[in-house]
Amino acid sequence: MGDRAEWRWVKRYAEQFAACELKPGEVAVLLHEASSSPRIVETARLALEMSKAAVADVRMPTPANPGPLPIRSTGASQALAGHRSAVAACAAADFVVDCTAEGLLHAPELGEILDGGARILMISAEHPENAERWPHDPALKERVDRGVELINAAQQMTIISDAGTDLVVDLAGAFRAGSYGWCSEPGTIAHWPGGLVLAFPAASTVNGTVVLAPGDINLTFNEYLREPITLTLDNDYVVDIAGDGHDAELMRSYLAAFGETEAYAISHIGWGMNPVARWETLAMWDKAALNGTELRAFAGNVVFSTGANETAGRFCRGHFDLPMRNCTVALDGDVVVDRGALRSDLAS
Repeated sequence: MGDRAEWRWVKRYAEQFAACELKPGEVAVLLHEASSSPRIVETARLALEMSKAAVADVRMPTPANPGPLPIRSTGASQALAGHRSAVAACAAADFVVDCTAEGLLHAPELGEILDGGARILMISAEHPENAERWPHDPALKERVDRGVELINAAQQMTIISDAGTDLVVDLAGAFRAGSYGWCSEPGTIAHWPGGLVLAFPAASTVNGTVVLAPGDINLTFNEYLREPITLTLDNDYVVDIAGDGHDAELMRSYLAAFGETEAYAISHIGWGMNPVARWETLAMWDKAALNGTELRAFAGNVVFSTGANETAGRFCRGHFDLPMRNCTVALDGDVVVDRGALRSDLAS
């Protein structure tokens, strides 16, 4: 497909903007960068104009990557680069549609923009055709809110699997949140598609073993794993990456290249809750056409992530998001995901 926007995509984007309570006449900033997908930007622009918003277009240059390796799917866009006029434009808006390649979720300028009262919808760098399969589901918010309620009340999260995962997360001091894919309150941010409940653990609170099995996903590489990898965690840090195949070797090599100890520590962990997000999607697209947000959100998966964690005071560039299937998640012993299946009150 070319870069032109299709009507069916424009309509779907506009429906999601309406879920964010975008009103005619509200000031909307369309934020993008040189490396943003032209088809996503154009689809978003047409949807904003169809919604009768007062649209301002902010296009930033994409900063050079200082290396040593490509960086993908971090949620920490560098596009704003502290530019005070661009940040001020976003902060002054009612609504920001974030089409940057990596997204603003962990960007250093996010706090200032949210403090201005803007609500931000991150549109992940997924081909717009995917949005056709993500209809707005008001009930998803209710289920995600229920999951957040459960994790907020818990002191400990445990994750086990038949593959060998046996992980304990002390939730004391953790930042806990959920995302359902839209935002309607001033000073809030959401990523689309949504459907996640997760925690950013405090320092020295995660211990045990994570076994990545064939069919699990490395979203930095946008690949399904073909061989098992065993990660040993001691007080948050991956102290051993065991595995004989090239998947393990790629992981070892990628993390080591950054020279950052923090890249080996846990960033966040949680589970997916979106019944229309699909594990199979990665097989259908070229890497450049898929960011992997849908893969983080498919119902019953466990997203284990390494890298930056503001709650623990850790910042770095090396990063992995690793959705895993067939795990069991318990909060204070209460099972919320059973071998990859959501508990009935959390499922659709």
